[in-house]
Amino acid sequence: MTDRENGLTHFDEAGRPVMVDVSNKPETARVAVAEALVRMRAETRQRIEAEAIAKGDVRAVSELAGIMAAKRTSELIPLCHPLPLSSVHVQTEWVDDAPPGPAFADSRLRIVATVKTTYRTGVEMEALTACSIAALTVYDMCKAVDRNMSIESVRLIHKSGGKSGTFDA
Repeated sequence: MTDRENGLTHFDEAGRPVMVDVSNKPETARVAVAEALVRMRAETRQRIEAEAIAKGDVRAVSELAGIMAAKRTSELIPLCHPLPLSSVHVQTEWVDDAPPGPAFADSRLRIVATVKTTYRTGVEMEALTACSIAALTVYDMCKAVDRNMSIESVRLIHKSGGKSGTFDA
């Protein structure tokens, strides 16, 4: 069975990597929503909320970093198509129902990225990239005060449009 028969569309019949040809696919409205969670100490959260982190407003900078990252996804992921993005929205919010964890990590910041386009291929990778880079930005900005932070998860929570239809986690 070839890679194509196994559903691995980024490989040709000889097993070589290829960018999928989407030229015959119809343009449709597509949306993807992803999330990332960053766990940190309560003291770190308090400093973020008070805008007392030396590098600046952590939430605003991480949201902007996520938007910038979504726009550059095709430069970071080798076989990803460059897409005309219609909208990128990245929002951070505190999760108050954090499950019990190590004593050093009792607050979670949830990052949600919503990406839209009207095109021939989806925007899941752009949404996941936006969340990943936003989470890494939080880590970078706060690492001097909290080396025990962790990025707990990055996952797709919704997609719609295209042949495969709608997905909700």
